[in-house]
Amino acid sequence: MYNWNINTSKLKKNPEKYAVWKLEQSINFGLNGKKLKISELKKYWAKLVVDPQRKKLLEMWLWPKQS
Repeated sequence: MYNWNINTSKLKKNPEKYAVWKLEQSINFGLNGKKLKISELKKYWAKLVVDPQRKKLLEMWLWPKQS
């Protein structure tokens, strides 16, 4: 993924911030044919700032309600 508006080399120095940023970018702007890692998504769920409707949909997929 190429992003022109942020210096990723500086961001990579902090692995947690980089992981959250990369997940947010992928969710908000497209995956480019790649898949998200469910373990990373669950790990950083509380820190993600994404579109509320997308977050609600992802939440339904990650933690389906048991009937």
